[in-house]
Amino acid sequence: MTIVAIVLALLISVIGVVLFARAIGAIVGVVKVGQPTLGRTDSPAERWKHMLAETLGHTRMLQWSRIGVAHWFVMVGFGALFFTLVTAYGQLFNPGFALPLIGHWIVYEWISEIIAALGWLAITFLIILRMIKGHDARTSRFFGSNVWQARYVEWTIWGIMTCVLVLRALEFQYLGAEASRWHFPIASWLLPAGLATESVGTAIKLVAALKIIISMAWFCVIGLHTTMGVAWHRFTAFPNIWFKRESSGKPALGALPPINAGGKPLDFEELDDLDEDAALGASKIEDFTWKGLLDFTSCTECGRCQSQCPAWATDKPLSPKLMIMGLREHAYAKAPYLQAAEEARASLPEDLRTEAERPLVGAMVAEDNRTAESVREASVAQAHGAPIQIIDGVAGVVDPDVLWACTNCGACVQQCPVDIEHVDHIMDMRRHQVLMESDFPTELNQLFKGLESKGNPWNMNARKRMEWAKDLEFEVPVVGEDVEDLTEVEYLFWVGCAGSYEDRAIKTTKAVAELLHTAGVSFAVLGNGETCTGDPARRAGNEFVFQQLAAENKETLTEAKASKVITTCAHCLNTLKNEYPQVGVELEVVHHTQLLNRLVRDGRLTPVAPPAGEVGGRTITYHDPCFLGRHNEVYDAPRELLSAIPGAELAEMPRNRTTSFCCGAGGAQMWMEEKIGTRINLNRTEEALQTLEIAGVKNSAAGSGGERSGGAIATACPFCRVMISDGLSAKQDDGQGAGVEVQDVAQLLLAGVRRSTDSADS
Repeated sequence: MTIVAIVLALLISVIGVVLFARAIGAIVGVVKVGQPTLGRTDSPAERWKHMLAETLGHTRMLQWSRIGVAHWFVMVGFGALFFTLVTAYGQLFNPGFALPLIGHWIVYEWISEIIAALGWLAITFLIILRMIKGHDARTSRFFGSNVWQARYVEWTIWGIMTCVLVLRALEFQYLGAEASRWHFPIASWLLPAGLATESVGTAIKLVAALKIIISMAWFCVIGLHTTMGVAWHRFTAFPNIWFKRESSGKPALGALPPINAGGKPLDFEELDDLDEDAALGASKIEDFTWKGLLDFTSCTECGRCQSQCPAWATDKPLSPKLMIMGLREHAYAKAPYLQAAEEARASLPEDLRTEAERPLVGAMVAEDNRTAESVREASVAQAHGAPIQIIDGVAGVVDPDVLWACTNCGACVQQCPVDIEHVDHIMDMRRHQVLMESDFPTELNQLFKGLESKGNPWNMNARKRMEWAKDLEFEVPVVGEDVEDLTEVEYLFWVGCAGSYEDRAIKTTKAVAELLHTAGVSFAVLGNGETCTGDPARRAGNEFVFQQLAAENKETLTEAKASKVITTCAHCLNTLKNEYPQVGVELEVVHHTQLLNRLVRDGRLTPVAPPAGEVGGRTITYHDPCFLGRHNEVYDAPRELLSAIPGAELAEMPRNRTTSFCCGAGGAQMWMEEKIGTRINLNRTEEALQTLEIAGVKNSAAGSGGERSGGAIATACPFCRVMISDGLSAKQDDGQGAGVEVQDVAQLLLAGVRRSTDSADS
């Protein structure tokens, strides 16, 4: 039996190494079919630093602390216990074998035992956790993941850790009088004393063989399954993190990259010079960059992205995880076709040619059976590599309902432990659908029309941009009319389209203008010369309109000599600060909450409490706008401002800061109908109301001073203000949230500051 075990261990080792090496070649071959990418090798020292921090330090995994800690011990055990595998090969022939030089060095033996023991506990915890969470419920982050693959990997690790501990316990028995418990701090207590030396020696050989068989069987399995991301990420995560978009270590948020054309940003002034076969965006799997294909390969199927996705949480068919898994299956299924010589493709197997012809974006379910559930089921099937059939056509890899459900909130990117750039890939597909296919939700027609003809998404007359200021008690300087250029003032106040035309956002604009005036901050606006930054167009995939608007604004900003900008819109902030440098405009852009917070700290704005006996104190819960928080990491300034308001008590929603839940407006969703599932803004509004209720806010009417004693939902973005206000109205129609208001942080601050100035005047 011992000889059979040894032969089997050696044989499976040879097979495992061969299959593993072949699989590495296959993976590299698939990644190489992708397009060149934009700048992934700048600042190599920074990239090494952040890659080591994310892998060895587990900085992103530790966003979920208990799971992150457990996974760290598993990861360390996987690498550090490699030497125990080498030792096992020696023990096949000599039970007393020890590594040369290291031998029975006490430091090595302590480390190996402690890592094995903690790794065993950690993987046991993760196995139990997966069992509790399950894979069948749609609310589980493991829903749609490959069950057998995940469980196989986990039990493989459990088996290896168990073998290491058992081998150490047997070694202690085998060495007898030569052994010291100091060298076997854990293993020496695992087996009863007095076992026969010969039996222990045989047991060592058998357990060593078992350890090798388990390890090399794993190599065989992953060698035969190149799309087994739950295993392969142990190798691909390192390069995937190293080649991430931002060398600073930040996730792929903030700016969208420009359209990639041959590894360079596309110059829209040279469109006529492009090859007639050139694709804008991604229309085929090979249109993604090689980094995109490495992303797909690296997906661990952990479901963190899925658990945070607002579309998935509101019963829509989009799951970032399932989308990436489906793209991975398609890439690896199509790769042999792409790698074959063009003249040889016609002779390839029919199923391979059929896979190669599948559209990247197309219906996955026939129209007569089209529901959110049916699309999700098709996505799950595709993510597992199952063929999908559709009546009267070929099923697409990504369903349009999946593609257009994304709000660009970035929660998936923020959560991904291996730095997959989900939003960039979605936008590449949207760009192709809009620019090349003219295939997009019909509601976007009005958006594009308004942006092109009127310079704003509301299709309002450009001459009405200054009407928001007509009722103010002071003059708002306009560049070109009241000041020659912006060198005469400190800030350009970028009002934005919502701040100019949307009634609720206008209140924020007025509040900020009054606060700046009160604090003595000099500013001017562009007036009718301002036009949309282009964010709605870009996030809808219409890069052409974005470039037009950006070029127009570049000319205006350059002529006005703009350098410092303040804006109330998180989307304008993100575009001006992060995306306009792509078109040659460098600005210092601050959000109004950042500047106002600075003014309060400096004593230039002083909010005061209501007079005694006047109702004014309230509980406030703050909603983090995605494009202010996750995309630009502005979390503290709005909260500090709210905390500075006397009588205000801040109650945090369960989902806040990096895990904040989207309002549903981003990614051009503001102008699209949510036809599937529940509305995202209702989900978020309900959470806000529950938070206020837990904080003790009663559904109350106006107080004696004309101010509501009920709670307030504060935000710092006009899009969020609109969405949550609409959600609150719907809830109030159902009898919930009476006495609760939605206000911008600036409005809440202004109420306190006005009390200060009123008391000073009196």
